[in-house]
Amino acid sequence: MADITYIPTDEGWLYLASIMDLYTRKIVGWYIDTRMTKELVIKALQRALNNEKSTGRVLHHSDRGSQYASNDYQQLLQEHHFQVSMSRRGNCYGVMSRKRIR
Repeated sequence: MADITYIPTDEGWLYLASIMDLYTRKIVGWYIDTRMTKELVIKALQRALNNEKSTGRVLHHSDRGSQYASNDYQQLLQEHHFQVSMSRRGNCYGVMSRKRIR
């Protein structure tokens, strides 16, 4: 599961891209920058790939933001054989919004 969080500071906004393993609830990759670019999310994903080794097929879920939809990010996902899942337009929760979360 991938997302970007905005962090206000005295010097301006910071953007934190993170990758969470929903099974363990562990942040496996993250990157912070002053700009919200595709490089922000690519670096977070690269850290996740360096930190965690998958033993099977991995589902990657994100919203449809331009950073995640970029050709470079999608190519990186394909290179590592991720199954890609993106929320429907206007629905940041995707299919999870239909299920009751406990």
